[in-house]
Amino acid sequence: MPKIYLCFVWHMHQPFYKDLITGQYKMPWTRLHALKDYYGMVKILDGFPEVHQTFNLVPSMLVQIEEYAAGTAVEPFYQCAFKPAEELTEAEQSFILQYFFQANVERMIRRYPRYGELYDAFRAADQKPERARRLMGPQAFRDLQVLSQLAWFDEEFIGNDPDVRRLAEKGRNYNLGDQELVRRKETEIVGATIPAYRKAAERGQIEISTTPFYHPILPLLCDSDIASVSHPGVPLPSRFRYPQDARRQLETARQYMAARFGRPPVGLWPSEGSVSDEALGIAADVGLKWIATDNGVLSRTLGTTAGVQETYRPYLWRQGGRQIHAIFRDHFLSDLIGFVYSRMDAAGAAADFLRRIKENCRPILAQGRDALAPIILDGENAWEYYPQNGRPFLRELYARISSDPEVAAVTVSEALEKIEPAALDGIFPGSWINANFDVWIGAEEDNKAWEYLLQARRTYDGAVAAVDPRVSAQEQQLALEELLIAEGSDWCWWYGPEHDSATRPEFDQLFRDHLANVYRALHKTPPEELSRPILKVAAAEYQVPPAGPIRPSIDGLATSYFEWLGAGVYRVDEHSGAMHGTRDPIRELYYGSDGQNLYLRADFESNSAISGLEARINIQGNGSGPPSSAFTLRFEDGKPVLAEQRLAAPPGSGDAGVVEFAFDKVLEVRFSLAAMAWVAGQPIRFQVSLWRNGLPLDAIPPQGWLEFTPGDQADWPL
Repeated sequence: MPKIYLCFVWHMHQPFYKDLITGQYKMPWTRLHALKDYYGMVKILDGFPEVHQTFNLVPSMLVQIEEYAAGTAVEPFYQCAFKPAEELTEAEQSFILQYFFQANVERMIRRYPRYGELYDAFRAADQKPERARRLMGPQAFRDLQVLSQLAWFDEEFIGNDPDVRRLAEKGRNYNLGDQELVRRKETEIVGATIPAYRKAAERGQIEISTTPFYHPILPLLCDSDIASVSHPGVPLPSRFRYPQDARRQLETARQYMAARFGRPPVGLWPSEGSVSDEALGIAADVGLKWIATDNGVLSRTLGTTAGVQETYRPYLWRQGGRQIHAIFRDHFLSDLIGFVYSRMDAAGAAADFLRRIKENCRPILAQGRDALAPIILDGENAWEYYPQNGRPFLRELYARISSDPEVAAVTVSEALEKIEPAALDGIFPGSWINANFDVWIGAEEDNKAWEYLLQARRTYDGAVAAVDPRVSAQEQQLALEELLIAEGSDWCWWYGPEHDSATRPEFDQLFRDHLANVYRALHKTPPEELSRPILKVAAAEYQVPPAGPIRPSIDGLATSYFEWLGAGVYRVDEHSGAMHGTRDPIRELYYGSDGQNLYLRADFESNSAISGLEARINIQGNGSGPPSSAFTLRFEDGKPVLAEQRLAAPPGSGDAGVVEFAFDKVLEVRFSLAAMAWVAGQPIRFQVSLWRNGLPLDAIPPQGWLEFTPGDQADWPL
């Protein structure tokens, strides 16, 4: 009988945060994700021996894990986390307050009530470290030090390690012994990470694939002008053409992985799924047998939309006497795990995923063919948005797969042994994001970064050719290593308009530091421009509270400028973060009150954005507690209908017009405050979640609630 071969490829990656000259790690994310994701994601498979998977491990990430495990990594975040709170300097206190709340608020910070209290106190101090630290004593700082680490511990340790469980249950008033215990447990977890992968690979449950050593975009190293093929007319920097660097990044990756895991990998997730014919040729040359990328690339390669029939099979790329297998990720289903299922219950999400897989594969199985379903995504960043780090979802999913005779979870190499590939005589140059390279090249900031990289690369070439006697062989190698690090994709991920985070300035600084180190290693003065940020001022999320009463007409039109004057405004941030998602259907949300009603207005990106949209609105009339009222507006044939209504107030209370809504150019909604059981003088809180086809898209705001206190009718004459 034909079968569904389900191929999970989990990509595990962090940039290289270490400055090779100072020896200091500039950011803590490799260590923290090792605690939460790298160990736990492979360890969970112990309970599901029938589930085989592929893990793509980036060598530059593993190098860092090894240093943390050996205790040789020097990192200011780590030093501040474990220094006795009584001995912290004012500068260290400010550093802790600035950086130790950088975690998912609802899933990680508020999981621990004391951590949530400290976060709220920091917010009450306007998130200004200098102001907040004067309000905190040593005990508060120690609690923050401990909880900011515990929040990153994998569920395996929270649930099964008695010492860690005791610390989690204690919750507050930690002492120096607790702090030291957390430090020891961190070393234990990080030290167990690489051995856990080695053991799983040795028993044949996982395949380990890799990525070019420092995670560069291979096609752009081979020839940066290739970007104009996938995006004609894109502004480009001076041509960067160093295919020898692409080859070196691949060769050193294979050599490193062979040394750590006993055999060289045969599979490659090229950084960001970025491919070109030249890059595939080099990958085949160095001994790789398969690569993976996105089905958006497959669509552009085939010249038609790659549907299930095209996506759910392997291919064999052949060109110039070289060949390599290729699989193409199901973009939609991979993104459901990465961005959507975190908002659903574990059982519902797992059932929905498998239902969709089977629906997709049914036509293929009916033809008597096996189906290869490639699910490829980031293996770390998504889980902080899930309850309990996504472990309930993964256990539910793996259990269902294990008991389903129609589905087998296999490694990529196992799948390639079972299904004949289709022929591919070329591949379209692009990445997993929009089948082009726009995230990494073309924007003003990106192009400036490439110009600086090219200048440093040419400086290195000149120094090597000149055989400068001042430059030792060790220094020359150091300069080359810093160049290879600067070629990594992560720096340009944060340049340009697509992504934002609180640590963008640190990424910018670290990129320029790596380039400056090239010059320093060659006994040259770094160019002056490396002292200035490449980043421009980032566009921040925009939010202002209501400034006065409003009473708009509910007609679906922004009738005049004055109609919503005084309303609060929430403008959705156009950036995304470490994971690349889609833009929200809603561009701006206006809100306010006349003392009797709550008014909302949603401005959409386009009228087409409302197709199949469902808006679920939760309202708390007393400013706390569970949602007291809930409404669901569903767009049918371009018009909203009230699909569901739940009121806090008993039937008959309040006025008869509980809710009124209209849509033409904008969506306008009025809710009776009396029906919300609102008490004058109390704040009212609300949130809007967006759904389509039974799946959540996003929430406004992304975390928490929008809140304000409506004025009394007597106070707000209209």
